[in-house]
Amino acid sequence: MLKFSKLKIGALGLAAALALAGANAAQAQMTTSPAAVLGGTYKLDPSHGKITWSVSHFGFSTYIGQFANVNATLKIDPKAPTAATLDATVDTTSLGTLNAALDTHLKSKDFLDVAAFPTATFHATKLVMTGEKTADITGDLTLHGVTKPVVLHATFMQGGANPMDKKYELGFAGSAEILRSEFGIKSYVPAISDKVTLTLEAEFKAG
Repeated sequence: MLKFSKLKIGALGLAAALALAGANAAQAQMTTSPAAVLGGTYKLDPSHGKITWSVSHFGFSTYIGQFANVNATLKIDPKAPTAATLDATVDTTSLGTLNAALDTHLKSKDFLDVAAFPTATFHATKLVMTGEKTADITGDLTLHGVTKPVVLHATFMQGGANPMDKKYELGFAGSAEILRSEFGIKSYVPAISDKVTLTLEAEFKAG
């Protein structure tokens, strides 16, 4: 019985050591340098990928809403960052403001007309590094049936193994501005601002 107890304790100690080693390995993979990430194909984590939009509402406030359903694919090679590709599809019906009546109005023909245009897409066409961790991504945004070039200002946050599911992922923040009238969404301009500010947070998991 004594020998068995020692063996059991030894096994538990080994398991704990292996778990600690795994945790340390995961921590060692963490990097805030884009040049140190693992290259490959990444898919946006739908639980941690959102687009927040804001407009000036008659000058009284800055009104904010969100698109909750976004799908995106990123292909990246840290040795050739400007060759990265990015494609995203936004479910416009997933627009939300926490006000059901307003959501219905914004989805109507006055604004997004989601019945006719249930998705918006972004296809990157050019990437220019603007700093060690920042880049301007030019791409074609198709919204409300109209395609226009848009520049997305992106910042790399971190790469490494997610502590929850242990999967390797990359994190980014981004921002862009569009004029909604250029996409045929002209209702109440300029009382409700033509300029729409887009704020993006994205966690991409290795595919």
